[in-house]
Formats: sequence, structure tokens, C-alpha cells
Amino acid sequence: MHGAFREEIALLAITLGLAIGLGLLFAHGSWFALALILAYLLRHLYRLAHLTLLIQRHHRLAPPFPSGLWGEIYRAIAQYQQRGRRGRKRQIRFTRRFREAANAVPDGLVILDKQHRIDWANPAAAELMNIHWPADDGRAILAILPDTDLKQFIDTGDYHKPMDFAPAHDRALMLSLRITPFGERKRQRLLVARDITKIYHLNVIRRDFVANVSHELRTPLTVIAGFLENLVEAPATPLPHRRPLSLMQHQASRMTSIIDDLLTLSRLEMQERPERLEPIDIPDELTLTLQDAQALSQGRHHFVTEIDEDLLLFGNQPELRSAFSNLIFNAVKHTPEGTEIRVSWKRTPDGPELCVRDRGQGIEPEFLPRLTERFFRVDKARSRESGGTGLGLAIVKHIMNRHDARLLIWSEVGEGTAFTCVFAGNRALTRPLGANDPAPISRMVPRGINKAASG
Repeated sequence: MHGAFREEIALLAITLGLAIGLGLLFAHGSWFALALILAYLLRHLYRLAHLTLLIQRHHRLAPPFPSGLWGEIYRAIAQYQQRGRRGRKRQIRFTRRFREAANAVPDGLVILDKQHRIDWANPAAAELMNIHWPADDGRAILAILPDTDLKQFIDTGDYHKPMDFAPAHDRALMLSLRITPFGERKRQRLLVARDITKIYHLNVIRRDFVANVSHELRTPLTVIAGFLENLVEAPATPLPHRRPLSLMQHQASRMTSIIDDLLTLSRLEMQERPERLEPIDIPDELTLTLQDAQALSQGRHHFVTEIDEDLLLFGNQPELRSAFSNLIFNAVKHTPEGTEIRVSWKRTPDGPELCVRDRGQGIEPEFLPRLTERFFRVDKARSRESGGTGLGLAIVKHIMNRHDARLLIWSEVGEGTAFTCVFAGNRALTRPLGANDPAPISRMVPRGINKAASG
């Protein structure tokens, strides 16, 4: 490059030298000088026009190249074209592999633009969502899938949880829809539809089976427990028989608790949202629950509370009472005597937060992800001795999901365990001044909550 530049400078110097020399030697030498300079400029103009024409026609520049500086320019552009061709080939190969992979995926994939119109869809989307590409290119997704819940799901922008959806063209299908923002400023949307029909029906069968069996067992078990209670308390019952009857009564009571928890879980799974929402006086609920917990503890534990008396919550009272009592009673049942149990209810930047922390022996890290599974116990012997059913945390998790809340679990062996319920900030309420009775509280509805859901 430097050699070509020096060569061009030398050529220019020679041209100017000849022009000056001819101007001095001849009377009309200025015309010769002007002709030489014009020839030099026309040469560059010709090279520039020729190169512009080649680029406009997308010609591939190939040797032999002109000499001098223009040769270097031609050579540099040729190398740039070669790199561009290689990049386009890689892009074409990548696009081809992407399309082949996307076409082979059994899930329906649809790309939406910022107006929620279809940009692209794979073949599986035709079967699952009746979206045919390229025939439906540019059509609005809601024009093909006219569903109010789907419109709300897309418009809200909260894509953390999938949506179960039965498409209008085939109501026998049950799809799980997920949406992921991507592209420039995340204005585009990738819609993924997975066929969960078999799983959905299996869950329905399991839920109905558990509910029906639990309901059918409840009546005979109540009868058995009643007769056992009469036999244990009857004066005519021989003394040697009292211990076996007491054990039978205890096991019957335990089975009743399991059935009640199973029925509670089945009821929670029937609907995604609570039927009735209302302002809840959480400080009052916690006070009543802590009184029951102290009675259960019988003075064996030290309770420390930090409760914001003015912080209320919009939700379902029976469900929240069940969740909070499960967490607090679990701390009493599974914490050694003489330890501290700390209960806090406060406002945080993330939203209202309930935390139940104990100073027990803690839980190993490998068990933490399974704590909310049904019937899972870290220490089966200790849980049975304490009367646990193994369903309490599963119930708490379902209730939190129904209230748009998160259940966070922290534990360290030898340090204790903390269960934290973090609610959405728009569910928080502040107690009105002078509201000592529930009447003014019951008229409060937080912003951003559907009033129709409050019953």
C-alpha cells in the first residue's frame, strides 16, 4: 500500500514537472501543461467511474488489477467482497440449519412482530394452532386464535408462567403456551406451543381420583374414629385394651388429617385463582395463629414477632390462614425444644413479606428443591412422630401461586430454616386511620387488582 502510494506521488510529481517544463520552453506551453494535468485527472475519473459501475452492477472484482494505487483499491474491495461472500454463505448455512431444526421440533413455534403479527411459523404450528406459514404471514395472531385469555396473556407482558390453552380449531387439544421477548429492544415475541394433552388428562384423572377417594374414605373413617373414641373413654373397656385402642385412634386421626389435606390440595388445583378476594387483616390473622402455635408449643419454644400492624393484604382469607398456619405450625413441630421461632410481617421493596424462621437443625441443600413435593419428608421418622402429613408445604406453594406470590426457602445445617412468602406489591393495603372495625377495611380494593375477582 505504501509503495503504491509513493508510486502515485511520483507519477503526480512527474506530471507536474513536465507541465512546468513545457510551460517554460514553449510560448504556448501552458496548453500542454493543462493537457497533461487534465489527462492525469481523466485517468483517475475513468478508474473511479469504472469501479463505481462494477460495484453498482455487483460485479465480482478479480485479477488482473490495475497498477498503482488503483490496483490496491481494487484488491482491497475484492478482498472485502470475498469476506462478504463467505459471511453470506455462513449465514445461509446457519439459516438453513435453523429452519431444518425448527421444522423438526414437535412444538409449535411462531415469531410475532411488535404489533403481534405473524412473521414466521414452523410446520408444527399448523397442526397445533392452525397457523400456516407463509399463507398467514402478516396476520394478527389474535385473528387466528381469538381468545380473551390469550389476548390478556400477550398484552400483560408477564411471561414468567406458561398458559394452558385449548385452541378453537381442536378443543380436544390442550396446549402449554410460552412467550419469550427477543430481537431489537425485545419488541418481537417467540410463541412456543407444546402439546400437553396427555399430561393434562392424566393430571385431571389423578386429581379427580384423589378427590373422590378422599371424599369416600372420609365418612367411614369418621365413623371408625367415633367408635374408637367411645371405646377409649368407656369405663367398661379393659385396661390392656386401652393402649391398642389409643394407637388406633391416633392413626385414625392422622389419616383424617391426610385426607383433609388431600381434599384441600384437590380444591386448590380445581381453579387457578381464588374464588373470592378481599382485604385481609394479616396482623390479626397472625395474632390468632400465633396463639394456637403457642398452645401447640406448650412453652417449649421462644416466639419473637415483628409485625407491621398497618400492613394489610388483598387475597383469600381461608387460603392465606391455611398457608401461614402451616408454616408456623411446621416450625413448632420440627424445631427442638428451647429454640427460637421468629415471625415477621413487613413491607419490602419487592412487596409484602411474611417470614417464618427457626433455629432448628436445618436442612441439607440437596433436599431443598423437593420440600414442596407431596409426601416428601427429610426425616420420615421425625415427621411421623410430629404428626406431619407431608402435604403442608405443597399446600403453601399452591396458595402462593394462586396469589401471585413466591415461596422462598433458605436453610443451612446447624443454623436453621426460613420460609419467606413474597407477595406482589399491588396487593399491599394500608390500614385506614381509625379503622378498628372491619367495615372500612372491607371497602378497600388495591389498584391493579381485578375487582370482579373479589366476589
